[in-house]
Amino acid sequence: MKQILAFGDSLTWGADPATGLRHPPRAQWPAVLEAELAGTARVTGDGIGGRTTCRDDHGGPACRNGAKALPQALSAHMPLDLVILMLGTNDLKAVHGGRAVGAQAGLRRLVEIIDTFPYKPRSARPHILIVAPPLCIAPEGNAPPGGRDPAEFRLLAPLFRALAEQTGCGFFDAATVVNPSPVDGVHLEAEETASLGRALAAPVRALLD
Repeated sequence: MKQILAFGDSLTWGADPATGLRHPPRAQWPAVLEAELAGTARVTGDGIGGRTTCRDDHGGPACRNGAKALPQALSAHMPLDLVILMLGTNDLKAVHGGRAVGAQAGLRRLVEIIDTFPYKPRSARPHILIVAPPLCIAPEGNAPPGGRDPAEFRLLAPLFRALAEQTGCGFFDAATVVNPSPVDGVHLEAEETASLGRALAAPVRALLD
């Protein structure tokens, strides 16, 4: 059975846009992806609310810096066949600079960490799938949360695609299949996050075959 790590933020954790609580497993995209792969792979979800690619944020109860957390996740879950990276939404908060190019630079660092990690065995380097996150919208007539600029979100997919091509990673644009909830402008309703899990099955299979 293939082993997959889904490394992300609250979109991977499965945050409900109305309550902030967690969607049930049937509506968390890592669990839905695992079901779509029909017994050929185990998908471990590692999502933390507020997680960035490589920037410190001490406003939450846990480390939100993906570059610091990723080596621990790789250590805990290796051997791995695939790591799915879906981050960038929180890099676009104003407090973190709010620029898509900054998110791309941070994601490049995560790819470097995966590429150079001392796996056991050393040859067991996993494939990488970069997922550009969904877009951001103004929730119910208000400004987008965290001072995010929706225009910067539209730059993420082309920048992340370019990074994937430069580094030999797979790529998928979540915005082609899901839209954020108008409740908060960032998170996904239950059916949307389940749809993402179903949509990821094809690119995952392509990398693992």
